[in-house]
Amino acid sequence: MRRKIMIKAGIIGATGYAGSELVRLLLGHSQVEIKWLGSRSYVGQKYAGIYQNFFQLIDEKCLDDNMEELARQVDVIFTATPQGLCASLINEGILSQAKVVDLSADFRIKDVKKYEQWYGMEHKSPQFVEEAVYGLCEINREEIKKARLIANPGCYPTCSTLSIYPLLKEGLIDPNTIIIDAKSGTSGAGRGAKVDNLYCEVNENIKAYGVASHRHTPEIEDQLGYACGKEVLINFTPHLVPMNRGILVTAYASLTKDVTYEEVRAAYDKYYEKEQFVRVMDKDICPQTKWVEGSNYVDVNFKIDPRTKRVIMMGALDNVVKGAAGQAVQNMNLMFGLNEAEGLYQIPMCP
Repeated sequence: MRRKIMIKAGIIGATGYAGSELVRLLLGHSQVEIKWLGSRSYVGQKYAGIYQNFFQLIDEKCLDDNMEELARQVDVIFTATPQGLCASLINEGILSQAKVVDLSADFRIKDVKKYEQWYGMEHKSPQFVEEAVYGLCEINREEIKKARLIANPGCYPTCSTLSIYPLLKEGLIDPNTIIIDAKSGTSGAGRGAKVDNLYCEVNENIKAYGVASHRHTPEIEDQLGYACGKEVLINFTPHLVPMNRGILVTAYASLTKDVTYEEVRAAYDKYYEKEQFVRVMDKDICPQTKWVEGSNYVDVNFKIDPRTKRVIMMGALDNVVKGAAGQAVQNMNLMFGLNEAEGLYQIPMCP
């Protein structure tokens, strides 16, 4: 008996790395049919000709980004597009017909002026900012279930927030002392041709970028601020490393009191013990990108440094899956009342 399709999905920006990962995940989802593969750059071209891994799996050609037409044909729209595009296209008519999961930063930051300052552009639909739900499923699950517009979190903010959240929420660390050091694979920079991402520039090299100015900084600060109930300012320094996928976060903060391993572990277990996609590692095991690659898992752990009275908080995830497309599918599942893990059962790849 042929299975019944519950959800019709369309993707705008289907030919970027996050978009192609959405295609891969949705093809394996038991309750989704992909109806629209949108891409301004490849209109009329066969999708499998752009990504040969979909040869004989997808016959469709790329369409444009006509969001209004798309909304009439699908139940959910994923926008895996550069900043500003979703905000320029979305309107009440679209949201009345289809739910939207936006993978850009357009609706992540509630302060429109802050968004415009950090992203250097005017926000084209500020009227929807307050309504949009920040789609970090482990923290905003109940709000996501009722939403029609999701601001899918950034990759660095997802890893940073989940690594730090329990200790900040429980008051075990001083929010004014947080420093985040993060590393990302090159897929985080997108598929566009850029000199800095050429093989000869990236291979055998590691470098900091966006120092004291990276656009994910206000997003991380906002989410940590919600956790502790006051404004948070951080030092956030990302680095580019020569690998395809993965983010590793190492965060530091001063403890507010003397604590034992068991007390800190209890804080993580309080928030993550029942979470399917957040794995708190065993004592003294540091998260590694290799152990989450290709999956929707986030591995987190910590180490107390009694000498400095600080704690080191660590996290690792696949920036294209949990940091983008996987989290978008997780959000979709919640929005449509499905099993949250549907389509996301991929076991991490090794090697």
